Amino acid sequence: MNKTNWQPSASIETLQARAFVLQKIREFFQHKNVLEVETPVLSRHTVTDPHLHALSAEYPFTQETFYFQTSPEYHMKRLLCAGSNSIFQLCKSFRLDEQGRIHNPEFTMLEWYRTNFNHHQLMDEIDELLSVILNIKPAERYTYQAIFKKYLQCDPLTTNVDALKTLAHQHDLNPPDLGSDLDAWLMFLFSFIIEPQLITATFILDFPITQAALAKKNEEDPRVGDRFELYIQGMEIANGFYELSNAKEQRTRFETDLGKRKQLGYEIVEIDERFLAALEHGLPDCSGVALGVDRLVMLALNKQTIDEVLSFSFTRI
Repeated sequence: MNKTNWQPSASIETLQARAFVLQKIREFFQHKNVLEVETPVLSRHTVTDPHLHALSAEYPFTQETFYFQTSPEYHMKRLLCAGSNSIFQLCKSFRLDEQGRIHNPEFTMLEWYRTNFNHHQLMDEIDELLSVILNIKPAERYTYQAIFKKYLQCDPLTTNVDALKTLAHQHDLNPPDLGSDLDAWLMFLFSFIIEPQLITATFILDFPITQAALAKKNEEDPRVGDRFELYIQGMEIANGFYELSNAKEQRTRFETDLGKRKQLGYEIVEIDERFLAALEHGLPDCSGVALGVDRLVMLALNKQTIDEVLSFSFTRI
């Protein structure tokens, strides 16, 4: 560690440009009368998703473990259940084991929820925001099934692990030990084969329901959930859902997640009962999305690494 390297990782000019992007984001939502909110960074609960890992902190006065939030989703949905109507937030989020060219353990997230929107309407609004910030055309849209067929000649909704292993071998990939987890194999191939080819803005939608734990089941095809992701220049920029509002179904999905975490040897976290109680009270019909602000700024300013748009990256804190 270079203790004398006290300077910021981004230039002052870049930080000024970053501030302008944040200003434009706020103006975008203020113009639409979407309320800006703040929610806690620390919580007694965290996500059950086996593919997300939270940073934790011990609170000595009560001897409790608290978690730095991987996103503000649960608290924002509690606000929606309390009658907030459409809301947005710019906040810090944290994820363990995420550091690299486009990753920092602490990052800035834009998350918003639109009542009486389905996920297609929300994608339209994201296109509006991208036009303001990046001055680009609306994103292309492919279903998860269609994009796998295009780049891997494979149907992800009917395939099996052996077929995916063969595809990995054909593309000279050396996967980690993924066992018999079909979704892990699909995500691996998506990350290494499909994602790098999504250069122009592209929405991928209708993910397998096993990869859409907080989304509604698609009414036309129950094998998939109403989830979408946005990719630009091979980077995931946003992840959104037509939000699941059924508390009983949400509990079942959380329990399924915990079963997977146990199989994988990961920490078993408690289900957030306050969140489920809020769903039981009633979540309005809505769609929501989390968008990575640091990556958006990278695109806006034509930067190649996340460090270049952060005041102090993880190596300089």
